[in-house]
Amino acid sequence: MKLEMIGISKSYGSKSVLKNISCEFTEGVYGLLGANGTGKTTLMNIICNLIKPSQGRIKFDDLAHAEDYIQYIGLLPQNFSYYPSFTGLDFLLYMAVLKGMAKKAAVEESGRLLKLVGLYDVRKKKIASYSGGMKQRLGIAQALLNDPKILILDEPTVGLDPKERVKFRNIISELSADKIILLSTHIVSDVEAIAKEILILKDGNFIERGSARDLLSPIEDQVWEFRLSESDWQRLSQDYVIVNERVEPDGVVLRVISAKAPAENARQAVPSLEDLYIYHFREEAV
Repeated sequence: MKLEMIGISKSYGSKSVLKNISCEFTEGVYGLLGANGTGKTTLMNIICNLIKPSQGRIKFDDLAHAEDYIQYIGLLPQNFSYYPSFTGLDFLLYMAVLKGMAKKAAVEESGRLLKLVGLYDVRKKKIASYSGGMKQRLGIAQALLNDPKILILDEPTVGLDPKERVKFRNIISELSADKIILLSTHIVSDVEAIAKEILILKDGNFIERGSARDLLSPIEDQVWEFRLSESDWQRLSQDYVIVNERVEPDGVVLRVISAKAPAENARQAVPSLEDLYIYHFREEAV
């Protein structure tokens, strides 16, 4: 099973959002990292044939036309819409009809998926009463109707509390054995633990791709932590890439990326994917 992006570009007028992207995906979870506005949603929409690329094409196995492969895609969009007066079960049955499923299969599959995402006990309650995390889990369930081979999740955990994010990640991990799962996010922890590969999208293309370990290798000896006074912090903040700062009663503890020790009391720290993310997107954070 293989999903291919072949020379994908997308422009809106004079603004180029995606620039000649070519890559392949097989079974497993892929984390697509990028700041807001970098083109993640545009790329997801192109895969799902919701918008057309300016150039390039998508291919799934031997299927090169959207009308042939679109049936194998399940989508949880960034702004997931639902009918608040529907129950969770009614909503899944409604979505199953839209996907052309037979009634018996729709009932059986809806029940199975509600159990999978932990909503079976509240299946007859109105969606309006669901928490944000429950609504997102219902979104996964509707995306899985008809057993898609490709699962597209666009910013699926925005607004969820840490407990719900963990539940969400666990569900995705369980599904990854026989599906291609593309998870777009700017929340690093969502992909750090479960993605077999992480792709960083910036300036219209993938600037890095690999496992978390592979991506962190170049900065392995370049992450430092040290304590300094508040007056020194004002000066050093102009000279280094600061990835974190922690205010304590006796000063400020900075975490920076630097090829050399930024201060005499600096100690090397274990790099994290969040360090790398902030390094690449520090301009957007300003």
